[in-house]
Amino acid sequence: VDKTSCPATKPKMLNVHLVPHTHDDVGWLKTVDQYYYGGRNDIQHAGVQYILDSVVAALQKDPARRFIYVETAFFYRWWKQQNPSTRRVVTQLVEQGRLEFINGGWCMSDEATTHYSAVIDQMTLGLRFLNDTFGECGRPRVAWHIDPFGHAREHASLFAQMGFDGFFFGRLDYQDKARRMKAREMEMVWRASQSLKPPAADLFTGVLPNGYNPPPGFCWDQSCSDAPVQDDPDLDDYNVDMLVATFLNIASAQAQVYKTNHIVMTMGSDFQYENANLWYKNMDKLIRYVNAQQANGSVVNVLYSTPSCYLQELHLANLTWPLKTDDFFPYADDAHDFWTGYFTSRPALKRYERLSNSLLQTCNQLEVLGGAKSRSGPFGEGHSDTMKRAMAVAQHHDAVSGTERQHVAYDYAKRLATGWAHCQVLVRNSLAVLSGSDVPRVFCENLNISVCPLTEGSKKFSMNVYNPLARVVTWSVRLPVNGTSYSVTDSNGKEMDSQVSVCVDRGYAKYELVFEVQAPPMGYTTYSVTLLKAHPARAPTTPKPVYFVCVVEGSSFIAKCPLCGRYNASGGDAESRQASGAYIFRPNSSTPISINQNPNISTLQEVRQQFSPWVSQVVRLYNGSRELELEWTVGPVPVADGLGKEVITRLDSNISSAGYFYTDSNGREVMERRKDYRPTWDLKQTEPIAGNYYPINSRAFIKDGRNQMTVVTDRSQGVSSIYNGSLEIMLHRRLLHDDVRGVEEPLSEPGEFADGLVVRGRLLVMLTPPETAADMHRPLAQGMVLQPMLSFQEGGSSRLSQFSGLQAALPPAVHLLTVSQWSNDSVLLRLEHQYESSESKTYSLPVTVNLQKLFSTLEIVGVSEMSLGANQWKEDMKRLQWKPSTGTNTHAARQTAAFHRPCTFCILNVFFWGGGGLSSR
Repeated sequence: VDKTSCPATKPKMLNVHLVPHTHDDVGWLKTVDQYYYGGRNDIQHAGVQYILDSVVAALQKDPARRFIYVETAFFYRWWKQQNPSTRRVVTQLVEQGRLEFINGGWCMSDEATTHYSAVIDQMTLGLRFLNDTFGECGRPRVAWHIDPFGHAREHASLFAQMGFDGFFFGRLDYQDKARRMKAREMEMVWRASQSLKPPAADLFTGVLPNGYNPPPGFCWDQSCSDAPVQDDPDLDDYNVDMLVATFLNIASAQAQVYKTNHIVMTMGSDFQYENANLWYKNMDKLIRYVNAQQANGSVVNVLYSTPSCYLQELHLANLTWPLKTDDFFPYADDAHDFWTGYFTSRPALKRYERLSNSLLQTCNQLEVLGGAKSRSGPFGEGHSDTMKRAMAVAQHHDAVSGTERQHVAYDYAKRLATGWAHCQVLVRNSLAVLSGSDVPRVFCENLNISVCPLTEGSKKFSMNVYNPLARVVTWSVRLPVNGTSYSVTDSNGKEMDSQVSVCVDRGYAKYELVFEVQAPPMGYTTYSVTLLKAHPARAPTTPKPVYFVCVVEGSSFIAKCPLCGRYNASGGDAESRQASGAYIFRPNSSTPISINQNPNISTLQEVRQQFSPWVSQVVRLYNGSRELELEWTVGPVPVADGLGKEVITRLDSNISSAGYFYTDSNGREVMERRKDYRPTWDLKQTEPIAGNYYPINSRAFIKDGRNQMTVVTDRSQGVSSIYNGSLEIMLHRRLLHDDVRGVEEPLSEPGEFADGLVVRGRLLVMLTPPETAADMHRPLAQGMVLQPMLSFQEGGSSRLSQFSGLQAALPPAVHLLTVSQWSNDSVLLRLEHQYESSESKTYSLPVTVNLQKLFSTLEIVGVSEMSLGANQWKEDMKRLQWKPSTGTNTHAARQTAAFHRPCTFCILNVFFWGGGGLSSR
């Protein structure tokens, strides 16, 4: 889209840009398939294939008409089904700027509960399809997040680094919106990184006037009830004059809260334009009759437009814009309606999504390392494409967010399982190539509940530990077994320390075999396990009182064992009818109820706390480890008393946090939070608990001048610091009321036995001086996101029992984000400086990586640098520059290797001899 493809505007008039669009959720009340085909219309009338059919037909009738499309997951399906003639028509519409792709990701991702690595992947998947199909004309220029429920600063940073010129969204806090409208600050420059030199992460950001809906009275979809433009003066229902007057009043009022003589109106909403003729026929008339008033002195000019064309006009205005440096969490749409519950909703799905991301990265890496035989080898045909698409769909703002209906949540999980099944074949093939062993390999996917038939019944087996990180990792493994004594040896035949403890899960295993493993960077090692004894174990030691003390550089710092409590969910009260639900968190009291202040405690090699029949926790401190592991199990949450419950764990300390706490933004940079405070406006706090909750994807911490307590999580959750020196994390939610945001179903996951879902998870807690905390929590968080993958073979180990795809571990500051097959002879490589500019004295420094000495089995013959979304060459990436009202906005000097500096990415298309795989050197 360039200036020549945009419609003409009138510089001395108020130009109203009508943006025809549809918002097509990639799953919500219906599954992705049901939405695409129009199935289950008894739930919601929606069929995306008919929308695209209808829009393409309507656009051909008038060259002035425009339409934007966003969700590539749906367009990809539709495109595959079109004949060559239709494809030629669509390509022409795209080339002429009449059909424009906006955002371009596989979905419109959630911004609170997604990890940046998965967001980058889903954007790359969609952007690549558009680039491969339509070339430069298909490249989106504008990010478009009209429905997500709050907005993360890291998302804006990613969009800027992907080359977007601007960003528009629909939802922001009602108090923030009121202030911005009054101050005419609905459009701004968002400085989305504290580490990157402006304008690298600066992004023009606009708040849309009506969410993403049309102005009141102007919805002409078949799902709407507004009157059409009735322009026959001989009929009694003639309404042109009234509609024109109403529209002019709306346009005038909107212009009062925006800064230029250009305003935008979104003409569409959820799954609209199934009959596009209704919309276009009425908009054609509206444009004609409103513009006809110019002859009578009207200064309003209405036109079909797109967000990109609107953005160009704002850029041409050459104004100075207000600067935004924080984020848009939490989001509330009324005094008692804080959308902070979904930070935790469906915690099992959130964990499965995070685990699937780790498995996908392993699958991608082994596809490269194993070469062509990984896709077609001794175990059949395998690929990563299904998993990539399933993970991309899971990033949708009604997927990992937990705000979908139950049958849709099942569908998301099923897609991930199907994707992993395809990846398993690829992984088996690749490991067979690398190890020289064709012995069948199994993956024990239920180790979190101590179930693995092979380890439980085998007298001798080998375990392959694949490490997707670019550094050596040490990992504690817990395997369900039925013997009481085992010999564990590493790949060199060295005997490893191991111990057997009683298994408390409900499976067939009586015991757990625990030992520590170590795996090389982007590679694997193999351990052999042999049964020695099968007779009963000795009785456990006598329980004793438990506390833990951590010494921080000579000063004793004490933190209590975590409190496990709950909030009873509000079902509405005299103050507000708002209930807690999938989106909304609203407790009926500001004081959490302790589930049990004196839990039953037993010790063996660990501390086990039983707070109640449905809440327990295991506290572990492994040898040589500086972090404490808290493994929590919650559920089935009882609701027989008629009250929904929102379960928290709270860590109390003597840190003087003074109301401040810190959370990550999509797992990357850290945001400062403050109780009962917003940096952008004077907050009127109406919900003292829910209004202080924020999302975390990987970590949160509190600190004072001497000490810092950091918690690393294994999934996205809600967190707050309600009390000085305290962090509380919401673990699980089971509710009895719908929160009236469209789902029309209480968040009450049935679980295996229809009595409520049982969820298990891990938190890592560390106590450090503030100045060295990042040196620990950065690698710990990456290790939690990209975990070692375990696979098992009956009998002895493979011929090549240890392998690394790297010549050496990368420097600690550099994270290997992506290694993925891009074409037959090239690989997409993303390297990331994972530290912020000032958080570590040791690692927040420039780093150099020699690519020629990176891989151990692949010979690089060429490298080209790309944008973060991998749809442009870096040298061709040119973005519109904007002037913020404060701060500098100088052009950043181009680095020869962008990952040299803190918090930067380097994205490379790397070419190899022979298309990847093992090669002699």
